[in-house]
Amino acid sequence: MEQYLIDLLREYGYIVLYFWSILEGETGLFMAGLLAHDGSMNLLFAIIVAGLGAFTGDQFYFYIGRLNRRYVQKKFKSQRTKFALAHLLLKKYGWPLIFVQRYMVGLRTIIPLSIGLTRYPAKYFGFINFISGFVWASMTILPTWYFGKEILEIIKVIKTHWYFALPLIGGFFYLLYRFIMHIENNILDREKRIARRKRG
Repeated sequence: MEQYLIDLLREYGYIVLYFWSILEGETGLFMAGLLAHDGSMNLLFAIIVAGLGAFTGDQFYFYIGRLNRRYVQKKFKSQRTKFALAHLLLKKYGWPLIFVQRYMVGLRTIIPLSIGLTRYPAKYFGFINFISGFVWASMTILPTWYFGKEILEIIKVIKTHWYFALPLIGGFFYLLYRFIMHIENNILDREKRIARRKRG
């Protein structure tokens, strides 16, 4: 998969990076940073293209929520808990949530969809989303470009000792996922308790 993505980026360059960024996957940006490190891609153009892709993706999700409420409610019926959490977070934190939602695993798609369902002004969402997209692209691509040599050495070690590396990496991401789910559930439970006290 890694080599396939690198080949795609080398052949089709910024077009692949743009669409990959719409999906909000850091893998494409990570590879773009490495290709910028070895001179196969222009660093500035890579950040601009990735930032535009990130902006486009979240605008798309926002307007799905804004223009097709019934579809969202039906399609994401099984994720009502996450939508409830997104609404609570938006109510409590406001615009900073739009800025940081790209880093919230499990809520990246839900939050712009959820905001689209509210009366939050589209122009404010678009402005913050635009800035957020370029910050996200820069924070992913720049460190990868700068530490490209060291990252390539680590990848080489992982390939050589994959039988040790894969279980460790898999375990790390599993624990990270469980930790994030635990935080999300705690936030939702706390907000529910606060809401009950206010009603009581």
